[in-house]
Amino acid sequence: MKKEILFVLLKDFADWEGAYIAPNLNLGVEPGSESKYIVKTVSVRKEPVVSIGGFKVLPDYGIHDIPADYAGIVLIGGMSWFTPEAETIVPLVKEAIEKKRLVAGICNASVFLGRHGFLNHVNHTSNGLDYLKQFAGVNYTGENLYMDELAVRAGNIVTANGFATLEFCREILYALEADSSQKIERSYRMNKTGAVSYTHLTLPTSDLV
Repeated sequence: MKKEILFVLLKDFADWEGAYIAPNLNLGVEPGSESKYIVKTVSVRKEPVVSIGGFKVLPDYGIHDIPADYAGIVLIGGMSWFTPEAETIVPLVKEAIEKKRLVAGICNASVFLGRHGFLNHVNHTSNGLDYLKQFAGVNYTGENLYMDELAVRAGNIVTANGFATLEFCREILYALEADSSQKIERSYRMNKTGAVSYTHLTLPTSDLV
């Protein structure tokens, strides 16, 4: 049975920030690759949530009916991570960290992690250190562990700059051991550069038409 990865979506979520990682988890890193995971969506309530780009998503779960056996959570950035609504996500993050499951946050979701002290003892990144310090506030004391990188993986915790959707995807795939490093890097380079090689793929003939 595939393991569930929960994408946490709040009002005005940044729909593009999950655009690479979702299909890589759902369908596999490359065409023909085995997929170990399935993506499910979560919001505060099981009611439609609308992205910055106007996509309306009906979450699979509300915050209070999440299954116990999920494998990790991906916090998709957006404009609501500094609101009271976001506070309802804190217990889920605490639980995931305590159970050593994936916790990944990009853009303002990484600031949310800093705001609640989750980054104080792990290497991490965000939308710039000054931005992180300004919006995370006094609970953030991990400045000495901040790395000026597009994305950072520290054990089960992954953080990324809001402009680093591909790097965010890559580090999550590594954290979940979703496939071999060779396939993960090949997929990353293909999406980054547009250079495609079909010699290694095992697609059925009908898929190449």
